[in-house]
Amino acid sequence: MRLSRVCVYCGSSNAVHPEYLQAASAFGRLLASRGIGVVYGGGAVGSMNAVAEGALAVGGEVIGVIPRKLMNLELGRNDLTELHVVEGMHARKTLMAELSDAFVALPGGYGTLEELFEVTTWTQLNYHKKPVGLLNVRSYFDHLVAFLDRCAEDGFIRALHRPLISVHDDPAALLAHLEGAELPDLKQWIDNP
Repeated sequence: MRLSRVCVYCGSSNAVHPEYLQAASAFGRLLASRGIGVVYGGGAVGSMNAVAEGALAVGGEVIGVIPRKLMNLELGRNDLTELHVVEGMHARKTLMAELSDAFVALPGGYGTLEELFEVTTWTQLNYHKKPVGLLNVRSYFDHLVAFLDRCAEDGFIRALHRPLISVHDDPAALLAHLEGAELPDLKQWIDNP
């Protein structure tokens, strides 16, 4: 699968370890250098700003999708390839998903995790056939991955679905995995309860 655009979910806090911001910027540059557009939340703060900066610095396509409420608080960027100002969070997430071929979560908080699990559920239920990954900067997601393994061990996530979230600490390896991902369809799930 050739990725044209990747949706990047990440934090909006500037009060984080510099490695997180550096990794976000480097990921934006990597996507742009491979001709892959960035779709993100449109923010001008934290890792969101860094990923956009990285991609824009090397001439990449960057599409932001931001709710009007956040734009009115002057938290959005105006120098993107495209900026979509939408009415709310549901519209934001829907449009970001429609514009993207895959999803990558970088370290972040509640919003990042919520977006990650929503698109993973959409993949699981075949609302789309788009791969999902975690870029595990500074081992940030280690405990989350252990928790997902526990969910699978205890039967809350089927073995068929546990691999839906790819995890790598190397961004190039993560992209390669997403491009080669084979996703189960809903019939497999029904046939293998």
